[in-house]
Amino acid sequence: MASTLAPGGSKGQQDDGTTERRGRIGRRRPSGRPTDNRLTWRMRLRRDRTLILMTLPAIALLIAFNYLPMAGTITAFQFYDPLDGVLHSEWGGFDNFRQLFGDHLFWQALNNTLYISAVQLVLFFPIPILLALLLNSVLSRRVRSAIQAITFLPHFYSWVLVVTLFQQMIGGAGLVNQFLRQHQMGTWDVMTDPHAFAFLVTSQVVWKDAGWGIIVFLAALAAIDQNLYEAAAADGAGRWRRLWHITLPGMRGIIVLMLVLRLGNALTVGFEQLLIQRQAVGHDAADVLDTFAFYYGIGTQDYGYGAAAGIFKSVISLLLLWGANTLAHRFGEDGLYRK
Repeated sequence: MASTLAPGGSKGQQDDGTTERRGRIGRRRPSGRPTDNRLTWRMRLRRDRTLILMTLPAIALLIAFNYLPMAGTITAFQFYDPLDGVLHSEWGGFDNFRQLFGDHLFWQALNNTLYISAVQLVLFFPIPILLALLLNSVLSRRVRSAIQAITFLPHFYSWVLVVTLFQQMIGGAGLVNQFLRQHQMGTWDVMTDPHAFAFLVTSQVVWKDAGWGIIVFLAALAAIDQNLYEAAAADGAGRWRRLWHITLPGMRGIIVLMLVLRLGNALTVGFEQLLIQRQAVGHDAADVLDTFAFYYGIGTQDYGYGAAAGIFKSVISLLLLWGANTLAHRFGEDGLYRK
């Protein structure tokens, strides 16, 4: 039987065209909806209007308390007088920064800030990871809930209460020193020792915030595919090998992200916490950049000088954040954003 040919073509050509059309049809989206790349901004607003409305209060707070006050940083370049205001205060240029960099108290505060931040990075940052791994290995749900409740609770205490509890425990008249006196042993008032101050504030941060910090790492552990553990166990991998080859690689992305954020916030080591204990150990050990700006800027009504110290801290924090994020990209991680 003769085959029916399309006008101007052969059967083979007709089959090729049909196959090509079928291929194009097969690549269409089943739902017929446009892809995200083809959505206009109005379509995106209509699609995400509920989420946008939910974030508006947070955005308003961020703008009101974080971005609008940035306009006041112009006082760092003025001899600011509250009576004259920003518009009429005398312009000083970089005089406040020259005075700042020539002040030995500023360099001492910067040294204390970097030292306390390094101690907290080494001693505090790994603890939430270890606690998350510990909770993840606990099989009993009741025991896990009890540990979570105990470790989360101190996060909601004020720094005044935290310092008071430490004073009652390890202060000069605390329970530990009372026990040592009763047994005729040497006492040690840790709360007034400037040489141990960095480790003291780090231990307070660990007790207060370590439990709160494990939330993110527990979420990262929950996202790991459990089939990987079952397959590794079937292949004879023990608990430690599963931890090293499955758990830690699965948490690597979030660990790097939290490390980047921590380095970006390295110069903020706790204003209220250090302000409460400054008198006990002296300003030589307790002054950091935040307390320096408060005491020698606001406290002396030299607002331009305090603003200059704040700008210096913000610029260095931004550089640390950028450097840590760049290093994360070098190791193949996303960091704060995908490159």
